[in-house]
Amino acid sequence: MKATLTDKIYACLAGGLIGDAMGAPVENWDYHKIQETYGWLQEFSGDGTDDSAIKLILCDAIVTHNGDVTADEFAESFLKMEKQYYNLFYIPVRNMFHKVQDGLSLPVYAGVGNMQSSSSAMCISPMGILNACDPRQAAVETYDVAGLIHAGDTTFCRDAACAMTAAVAEAMKPDATVDSVVDAATRYLHPTSSAVELASIREALDKARELNDYALFRDWIYENRLRNIISDSRETVPVALSLFYLAGGDPVKAIEYGANFGRDADTIGTMVGSLAGAFRGTAGLKPEWIDTLEKNHSQKPLAESLYQMVAAKKERQREVLRQYDLLAE
Repeated sequence: MKATLTDKIYACLAGGLIGDAMGAPVENWDYHKIQETYGWLQEFSGDGTDDSAIKLILCDAIVTHNGDVTADEFAESFLKMEKQYYNLFYIPVRNMFHKVQDGLSLPVYAGVGNMQSSSSAMCISPMGILNACDPRQAAVETYDVAGLIHAGDTTFCRDAACAMTAAVAEAMKPDATVDSVVDAATRYLHPTSSAVELASIREALDKARELNDYALFRDWIYENRLRNIISDSRETVPVALSLFYLAGGDPVKAIEYGANFGRDADTIGTMVGSLAGAFRGTAGLKPEWIDTLEKNHSQKPLAESLYQMVAAKKERQREVLRQYDLLAE
């Protein structure tokens, strides 16, 4: 039985938060240390990290503005929710925030000059939800929204966000496949301007297909493709997409793969958890994970709000078509 759109939205949010929380205790760890300490990490607790906090800020922008969100509305929600989350912000997010707060940059330019990170990509799944089943539109709208944090020399981080949101939007389709999801991640990026992120993603996916084994792929990344900064989206996003592929889209495998990968484990976990949740729905998540989540951080109200945004957006599109049908008659 196929998951409903509402269920996929909920699972996308739940999978993202679970992946964030499971990876948080081992962030910046080498995977050997994780093995020595936990054996195989598969449980979670806690509230998540900045990944989930910024995702909530983005959700606030989407819901407050009825799904019409750009860099301006995203910035507005950052300013509104500063006191609640500022202490979690990473360097490029703080740079953006103070530029906007002090009027040094307009939101559409606030991402210029900020250091590389996964801050845009890790929080972006709600844009995929908002554009469910329309990966091209998800990528187009995300390019504006993600530019709040990354642009200019680190525009590859914005491209990484577009890749993740397009993949989530594709995963929302009833007939999505693992291959169609990972294909959507690169299909809608700029062929020339996004060349840096495109190359990183394609190389990692090619290697994942060739090795077809989680441990072998993890070793290859550690030996050949680690970046100086663990949160560099040229590392995290190619890894997250590859782990989704290696897990066959299974949310449990995908989340555990992300947490046990090490490095920026919470960010990899939240991205692959959101993607796999959107792909399989709640049936793919452990019931005990859902129970733990609902006792502490229920995602149901937010999922319902986002579903209403999706429905309203689709209805606006249908209304335009209805008007043309009436004119044709």
